[in-house]
Amino acid sequence: MRSDQDTVKPGKFMASPLLEALLTLQCLQDLPRTGWIQRGIVPQETIAGHILGVCELVLALGPAVEPPLDSERCLALALVHDAPEALLGDLPRTAAELLPEGAKRHAEARAAERVLGPLSALARERFEEHARGVSREARFTRVCDRLQLGLRLLGYRRTGQAGLEEFEATLRELDCGEFEPARGLQRELVAELERLRRAGL
Repeated sequence: MRSDQDTVKPGKFMASPLLEALLTLQCLQDLPRTGWIQRGIVPQETIAGHILGVCELVLALGPAVEPPLDSERCLALALVHDAPEALLGDLPRTAAELLPEGAKRHAEARAAERVLGPLSALARERFEEHARGVSREARFTRVCDRLQLGLRLLGYRRTGQAGLEEFEATLRELDCGEFEPARGLQRELVAELERLRRAGL
């Protein structure tokens, strides 16, 4: 017979830190990318959708990079790079610019500890590696992060979305010089955006 102590009362949970962290990360599947909301795009890409896109770019471009990269390491970096947004949401540049210097990075580090710490030391280490941006794998993953924005931009432009010039400028200004396959895709994306413009689309 169950006692009162065995009964989980409404509003109280007994989940492990691991389960709570995994449940929190599920939010990324529904949280939208704020920049697209600000431009009136409906429906918007989700944070999880963006992460998946970055992983796809890592798999597409990483094996062609010379000298060779650790592509599996890059995948881990891509998977965790936006994990703090499960707690913080996708803070747009316009908001981040209004925060005190270092505030966004500090908040992301604390959020990463909360949502990735219970997963594994590896997950936390990969987030920190990406945040530092020192290793070649971290730099490459950061480039893929920006290229995915360009890829999503092109997708929206092909559906007739306008008023996205700021995102196009970000793509054009991206420095891909360290990774030739990434630079090749950047050129192709920019050329296709230019073709749409010339076509009046």
